[in-house]
Amino acid sequence: MGAVPSTPRKNARPQDTAEYLISTFVGEKSFPLTSDFWNKLLELPFTLQWPNYRVRQACETFVKNNYNTRHLAKILIHLVWSLQESSTTSGVSIDYTKAINAAYLSSVFLKYTIENAKSENFEELYLCLNEDETAVNILRDQNIGRFVMHGILSFIGSTDVSSQTYLLHLELLNFVLVAMSTQLRSGPTPGPKDVHPFIDAAMGQDSALVGLVVHRLLLNYITRPRIPSSGATHSIFSEDGEPGVLHKVGSAAANFVLMPFNYFVSSSGNVSRNPLADNSLLLLLILIHYRKCLMMVEPITEKCEDPLKLDSLVKEKSYFSDNPFYRALESARDVEFDRVDIEGNGHNGPLVRLSFASLFDTLGLHLADEDSVLLLYSLVHGNSDFLEYVLVRTDLDTLLIPILETLYNASRRTSNQIYMLLIILLILSQDSSFNASIHKLILPSVPWYQERLLHNTSLGSLMVIILIRTVKYNLSQLRDVYLHTNCLATLANMAPHVHRLSAYASQRLVSLFDMLSRKYSKLAEQKNEKMLQINPNSIEGNNTVEDMSAELHIYTDFLRIVLEILNAILTYALPRNPEVVYAIMHRQEVFQPFKNHPRFIELLENIYSVLDFFNSRMDAQRTDGEWSVEKVLQVIIINCRSWRGEGMKQMFTQLRFTYEQENHPEEFFIPYVWKLLVLSHSGFGFNIGAINLFPVPLPIEDARVEEEAEREQTDDLDV
Repeated sequence: MGAVPSTPRKNARPQDTAEYLISTFVGEKSFPLTSDFWNKLLELPFTLQWPNYRVRQACETFVKNNYNTRHLAKILIHLVWSLQESSTTSGVSIDYTKAINAAYLSSVFLKYTIENAKSENFEELYLCLNEDETAVNILRDQNIGRFVMHGILSFIGSTDVSSQTYLLHLELLNFVLVAMSTQLRSGPTPGPKDVHPFIDAAMGQDSALVGLVVHRLLLNYITRPRIPSSGATHSIFSEDGEPGVLHKVGSAAANFVLMPFNYFVSSSGNVSRNPLADNSLLLLLILIHYRKCLMMVEPITEKCEDPLKLDSLVKEKSYFSDNPFYRALESARDVEFDRVDIEGNGHNGPLVRLSFASLFDTLGLHLADEDSVLLLYSLVHGNSDFLEYVLVRTDLDTLLIPILETLYNASRRTSNQIYMLLIILLILSQDSSFNASIHKLILPSVPWYQERLLHNTSLGSLMVIILIRTVKYNLSQLRDVYLHTNCLATLANMAPHVHRLSAYASQRLVSLFDMLSRKYSKLAEQKNEKMLQINPNSIEGNNTVEDMSAELHIYTDFLRIVLEILNAILTYALPRNPEVVYAIMHRQEVFQPFKNHPRFIELLENIYSVLDFFNSRMDAQRTDGEWSVEKVLQVIIINCRSWRGEGMKQMFTQLRFTYEQENHPEEFFIPYVWKLLVLSHSGFGFNIGAINLFPVPLPIEDARVEEEAEREQTDDLDV
């Protein structure tokens, strides 16, 4: 592949010409920016069928020769020039074709170069021209990466998506995702030495352009443009031994690259449901969650061999630059509601204006997708106007039903998705109007809930049921304290505003205390047994006891929160919740073992005051025959009207838990977003062996081999 083939005959077949031009592009000969070679390369409709190994050989040859040819930098410059020319012409022109071809070819060779880069600063890209190259004035004082990102983002932000521009928009999104994949080569903690030429260049764009790009990406997500009927896609890499392909086919208007998106399809063959919408969202998430780490003026002078301590020192001496894309999302405003800033908190820079109603409805339709969940989190956490808009909607079920259904199917979801959904619910539950309104919205049925039929259940009751179910699932599967805390915190925020909680939800609430109490009692018993068994001088044994004590303390806190939830309902909402009173009376024995527990005494005194009041009213009633559920409930309802809080301690204020983001959110969000891109439905086929940003699970076949090896080793030990 390294040698340049002979020039094809004048009347050569198109595939022969394509073969020659691609081989010349990756070869040793360097063509100046002004050479006519670039027009020939980018205007040619390819019909080139190459198997896998030839595509990879071409990439290898390109990387080897790019140091001398600087063809990557040059084709990128021609990409921007083509975009600039296409923006000045009406309708589809040859410049559209050239831009599509340049973006596609750049993506192929840029991706391979990033995957196989040996240097930490990606020197192999050579994003500069040789000194003897006569550069155009616009490039003399400008970094090529910045020039390229400005040109591409300008086109994306300022050009509408239409049937004529769809493929070019899609190809540019693909290119930008490839260009920013340098993050996959870095570790999970951003450091001041990390080099990301393209995403750092994007962060340096002016706020007006950033606002246009954020608006366009959100609009693509909302409107979800479809592939034009004349379009088709082909994969560049072969699968199952079929020939690879580098293929373009002419259309009536122009010659389009017809394989732009599927180039990224991984071996799983999963294709995104809407390439333009999905890649727009993924790019937006990458942009808004990126944080550039910079060092303070004072260098680190301390000598430290401990990597953990050194990492801590670096964090102390570093800071993160402002992210303009996050600020743009944060400033997004509803185009249908132009609120006057009466507090004088003027926003610096242009605002992103779009329809919150359309965004709300689109999110509601796609919350089964993790990337949509992450966008919703980013909006309700970062954009106060959007959060306020959500809270005043009367159809909260549009968002909450898909959230609750996803939590119901937690076993089929990732832990990160579950965390994000619970945080969203926690943020929403911080608002008292939200907690009140969810109990007013009645659901005729909940068809996806299988354990029992739920008819005419309030949205609030369903939310209580699902949160408690999530705690139960976590107890048996994940065993994550953070997940427990979020569920209980949300329930605690809801408690004072509970209105006519259903019988089933009330029963589940009391059962939650019973479930946690049994776990607590089991831990306490195991700890006592362990203390009797261990040698007082055993360090390992003492550490085990300390761990068990810590876990016991955690469950003590959980039990207290559940008691506080019950107290909040009884203190602030008892007359409106006879089913809660009935559930407590029906299972009052579960509280008895903790009546004298020092952490629970005052809370249980309140509960027993309620029990004493209603038990006495029951005793005063004469009834013929057995007490039925209906008769007991009728007595409770009648006496709820006369309840005045006798014996209740009013010292307990309303609980209110708030969500606070971690100090270094980038350590979670940057790997998370790239996992969505690399490992999920988008099928971004990055070489998993080159990924350092997050641990990549072994392919199924490799995992089986490893399991068999471990089994054989175990068998040998048993012998």
